[in-house]
Amino acid sequence: MKRISHQLHTLCAAMLGLVSLPCATTLHAQATVGWPSNYGGVMLQGFSWDSYVDTQWSNLESQADELSKYFSLIWVPQSGNCNATSNVMGYTPVYYFNQNSSFGTEAQLRSMISTFKAKGTGIIADVVINHRNNLGVNSSWVDYPAETYKGVTYQMTSTDITSNDDGGKTKTWADANGYTLGNKDEGEDWSGCRDLDHTSSNVQTIIKAYEDFLLNDLGYTGFRYDMVKGFYGSHIKDYNTTCSVPFSVGEYWDSNAKIKAWIDSTDKKSAAFDFQFRYAVRDAINKSNWATLGTSQYLVNNNYNSGSYKQYAVTFVENHDMQDRGTTSGYTPDPIKKDTLAANAYLLAMPGTPCVFLTHWKAYKEDIKAMINARKAAGIVNTSSYNTMRSSSTYYAVLVKGNNADLIAAVGPGCVNYTPSAATYKQILSGYHYAYYLSKSAETPWVSKPSGTFEKAFDVTLQAVSADDNAKLVYTLDGTDPTASSTAVADGTTLNISQSCTLKVGLLTNGTVKNIISRDYVIKAFVAHTATVYLKDPSWSTVYFYAWTNDGKNTQLLGGWPGTATTATTTINGQKWYYRSFDINASDYSFNIIFDQGKDKMQTVDIGPISEDKFYELGAVSNGKYTINDLTSSVTGISSPTITTKRSTDNAWYTISGMRLNNEPTQHGVYIHQGKKIMK
Repeated sequence: MKRISHQLHTLCAAMLGLVSLPCATTLHAQATVGWPSNYGGVMLQGFSWDSYVDTQWSNLESQADELSKYFSLIWVPQSGNCNATSNVMGYTPVYYFNQNSSFGTEAQLRSMISTFKAKGTGIIADVVINHRNNLGVNSSWVDYPAETYKGVTYQMTSTDITSNDDGGKTKTWADANGYTLGNKDEGEDWSGCRDLDHTSSNVQTIIKAYEDFLLNDLGYTGFRYDMVKGFYGSHIKDYNTTCSVPFSVGEYWDSNAKIKAWIDSTDKKSAAFDFQFRYAVRDAINKSNWATLGTSQYLVNNNYNSGSYKQYAVTFVENHDMQDRGTTSGYTPDPIKKDTLAANAYLLAMPGTPCVFLTHWKAYKEDIKAMINARKAAGIVNTSSYNTMRSSSTYYAVLVKGNNADLIAAVGPGCVNYTPSAATYKQILSGYHYAYYLSKSAETPWVSKPSGTFEKAFDVTLQAVSADDNAKLVYTLDGTDPTASSTAVADGTTLNISQSCTLKVGLLTNGTVKNIISRDYVIKAFVAHTATVYLKDPSWSTVYFYAWTNDGKNTQLLGGWPGTATTATTTINGQKWYYRSFDINASDYSFNIIFDQGKDKMQTVDIGPISEDKFYELGAVSNGKYTINDLTSSVTGISSPTITTKRSTDNAWYTISGMRLNNEPTQHGVYIHQGKKIMK
């Protein structure tokens, strides 16, 4: 009976009309399948290895206002349930239609996708279909879950596994236990899970239904395909064409020529990561030879087949596989050791679709924002052309022709030795080992600092990037569009921003204002304070708090696992809460927390980053851990003793973020008054 289960499933499905092409009938037609040309968007890899706090769906969603201003696409980890009892990055998928993962619940995932989509940013799913893990029931290698979606039950069987999986170990097990396997693997074998046979009609049907679910139900915008060296690119063509996938990028980790051949095998229905671009940047930096950038061959290189593959090149300089993860068993890190800023300056000036790594974004947010603003000002797209201007061991300068203007990026420690014609170009950005020059044909204003939150007053420089040497700038600070009668200043004028505002600047030439740009600035003075974390009574016999800092060292705050038993409680709205306070002594300080019942007992998912008061309650169990509901915004009518804090000692009232109020607040919330935290 075991040997005929797949045939029976396929026959029954066919009789019921279930073997179909779900995407073809449910998706709206897309103008482009694979990756559009003349595309100017920038992608963010929204995770790094073990980023279980940074990449919680709720944490990403909380940053939507900021991220959506700079990134058109955000690639997130594989979001399906991996049937795991500890955190996993998602590369051992078990369930396709159960989307509760180490990064949050399906409800949180849907909310995040919807929030970003409303702001014009698409979420890219990590689609892991080269292999699939099984349930592991009774040590079986072929027990895949049966999943029902839209009234159809989907289940893989032994004949959906490649016959030579795991170097033959799977066949040995299958023969000994009376199972039949599928056809031979079309590509590389991976021993972590069972490799799928993509020639199987059952596999194809299930994957198409899965992709339809990702696109049309969950709301993903496109796919990043993991380990596409494991099966023929023709299957990607089939899946993407059937489901009309507008954005698709494959991880084909190999030489430039082989990546190009893989793109061809998909009939150009998918882009690919430009690995050789990354290696050129790594070698230029780690080997201190910046001329490498001009001599290496990669997909966006003009000299490579006339640059026709730039449209399908997703460029990057670091990712979760290459970052330094320490001494993880079996892993050899391949990080860029220095000059990360220069690496990103080159990445964000070049054609292709750049993908910024999350850890780089966090470390150099202000610089990367400005680089993206410059890319947009020049109108650089994935198919832009470029020319080498200077090349030496100490620096490399490249001119990229955007749809609006030319942008020159000079990168490397010797970049200060390069200066283009002042009659044609104006320097708009400079930093550690990089500089940007925008051609005056851009006819645009430029502001030296991007939007952001700052601790104190700061200066911004206004520049007129114009062929008209007499061009002036007009600006407003109240968010209204400047007119010819607004405050006018000369090129190079410096403004002091001392309070939160929306700065709008326009180029004034011949009495006409054009190309207005906007910057949102928030001045938020940091004041040392305490952050109190509350847990709604979980009815546990003992409640432990385990906490660690986001200092790159995971410094423990309450001792080793399982942390410290917490007995302090308070009553809020008639409900018992456990709480513990932590000192916040720097603006960039934050910590993470786990609630647990003790060693070898149930715990929550990782929670954070935290730097202000938070109120949590337990949610459902997913992947063997309690999920968490953040109740901070909804907690009102708090009746609780005041708690000593390091805040203000004058008679004023302050919000928890440090804003001084003119009068005693009447709304419910947490405030600081006379050195105490008061909950009203």
